[in-house]
Amino acid sequence: MRFIFILLFSILAIPNYSQAQENKTLLDSIFILRDLSEDKTLSKDLRIKYGKRAVELSERTKSDTTKLISERKLAFIYLLTGEYELYETNSLRNLETAKELNDSLGIAYINAGLGYLNNVVKLDITESYKYYLEALKYFDALNDQYQKAIILGSIASIQDDEKDYLGSEQNAIKALRIFNTLESENIDSNKYTILNLLGLVSLKLQNFDEAIAFHNQAIELTKNLDNGRQSAIESLNNIAITYREKGDFIKALELFREIIENPQLNEDMSFKALVLSNFAFTKFLSGNYNFESVENELKESLRISLKIENDYTKLVASQDLAKVYEANKVIDSSLKYAKQSYKLAKAIPINDYYLESMLILARLTEGQESNSYLEQHIRLSDSLLGIERATQNKFARIEYKTDELEAENEQISKENLYLLLLSIGLLLTAIIVYLVISQRAKNRKLKLIQVQSKANEDIYNLMREQQDKVDEARVLEKKRISEELHDGVLGRLFGTRLSLDSINFKDGKEAMNSRAEYITQLKTIEEDIRKISHELNTNFVSGSGFIDIVSELISNQTNAYGLKYEFEHDDELDWESVNNRVKINIYRIIQESMQNVYKHANAKKIKISISLQKDVICLDIIDDGDGFDTSKNRKGIGLKNMTSRVENIGGVIDFSSKVGNGTVVKVKIPYLNQST
Repeated sequence: MRFIFILLFSILAIPNYSQAQENKTLLDSIFILRDLSEDKTLSKDLRIKYGKRAVELSERTKSDTTKLISERKLAFIYLLTGEYELYETNSLRNLETAKELNDSLGIAYINAGLGYLNNVVKLDITESYKYYLEALKYFDALNDQYQKAIILGSIASIQDDEKDYLGSEQNAIKALRIFNTLESENIDSNKYTILNLLGLVSLKLQNFDEAIAFHNQAIELTKNLDNGRQSAIESLNNIAITYREKGDFIKALELFREIIENPQLNEDMSFKALVLSNFAFTKFLSGNYNFESVENELKESLRISLKIENDYTKLVASQDLAKVYEANKVIDSSLKYAKQSYKLAKAIPINDYYLESMLILARLTEGQESNSYLEQHIRLSDSLLGIERATQNKFARIEYKTDELEAENEQISKENLYLLLLSIGLLLTAIIVYLVISQRAKNRKLKLIQVQSKANEDIYNLMREQQDKVDEARVLEKKRISEELHDGVLGRLFGTRLSLDSINFKDGKEAMNSRAEYITQLKTIEEDIRKISHELNTNFVSGSGFIDIVSELISNQTNAYGLKYEFEHDDELDWESVNNRVKINIYRIIQESMQNVYKHANAKKIKISISLQKDVICLDIIDDGDGFDTSKNRKGIGLKNMTSRVENIGGVIDFSSKVGNGTVVKVKIPYLNQST
């Protein structure tokens, strides 16, 4: 099995402190609930309750992996407490989730659990084999050698039950080799199980010496096991049976006596009944036995079996008695126990004993009854042989289909790899394009800043030029007025004064007429002076155009932004005496404020006022928009620009705002010493 890893690029939001604390508390609770669900001292219902609660809390974490682990643990509790249907339903659902998440470890464990369920509980060997095989593929890919060996042992056990002894032997040896390379607390227990299986399979393959060797190795391991003494005598019983099948009855009887004399035997009465039956039947097979002794031992075995209600040992003892009675011509008793073993073997069922019971009954009965048992034996033998072959072929087909699927998955993996490489290429191309576009945008922004700077400089130079023209006009006007006063008014005044001085020595009507004429000339001179004075008083004051510029800015911007506005200004403020740099920055501050109101405030109206208060130019900008939290949003580029402009001209700026209550911007700039 090949695994395809897909590269995901995502933007991760950093959770705030409270969210992190909440997730930590949830996870702590989940871990505690999981532990409680696994507490074997608690009742079944309580363990299931804790497991379900862990799943509920896992859903709140929004983590699919956390939820899947909790679901798996809940399913395992169902398995341990005998809720097999719930276990299967949950496990199948969890398997789909694990596949969606590409959780290889989860897929492996869930398949292993379903294999166990179908093998031990549902007795569906085919499904069990499929699940175990799938689990094996994943554990192998994950390089989990311990679990791989466990699954190999489970598969070998299934193959043994289905009489695929060669396949069982191969997988059991693979498992044993892996266990021999590992070190953990459960290794000896698992190795014992595998060695015991290999001993039993070798016996069925009639490899007697290998079977004995495997069982002896198993006995060596029992020294390190918790129930080692019981396991040791069970392996010794298997060795004794192997010697019996080999034909070495003396050695077999010696070992059976050793087991019977072991006090440990009385701790498991079902096993004791089995050993007594094996011991007695071995004596019978040896040919050198006492009939009454063998009969009594077999009946003692049967008595114990009936007492503890163990059908298997009851079956063994009954069939052994039938054979002993048949050999000793006690036909009635033989027939009685043969029929008893026949019924037991059919009910359990154990096919080998069932077939043997049919043969005994066929020999003990006559006529149609005998033929009936014989026909049953033939039919069942043929059927079992067909099933055995079909099963072996079925295992081969399952492995073939799995290999075929693996090859298909490998091809898909290659295609996915190509797709992944193509996706990475496209992603890199997209990143490069993004960087190019981003860089171009930055360049455009930089050019815009440069253009704005150039515009500011041009405005400044234009205002300087205008000021120079005004100054030049002022000089020219002063010169003109000086010449007008000197050459016109003063000359005429001087002439008129001399004429009046000369008339002072004359009397008469002519002198009066002359005075009247000179008075008229003085009136004319007075008018000329008044005219010059009026012209000086009504001359264009440099700077009055600045207010016009500002008015035009406010009118145009508010019209473009869809805002209502009020603009108030102090006519007494002499803009001619204000530094051009100050006026430019005031203009830009108003412009920046209106842009901020439009972009961020959602305002409907703006009020702008410029006034002179105690030699301080006061600029107030008020909007009725959304407002903002001044403690958090003082770092915006617009606010920084405004603050920088005010500081550059020696002023101060204050932002006053609350969320939902609009914003007030107050700027104060020194008015004194601002002359150009």
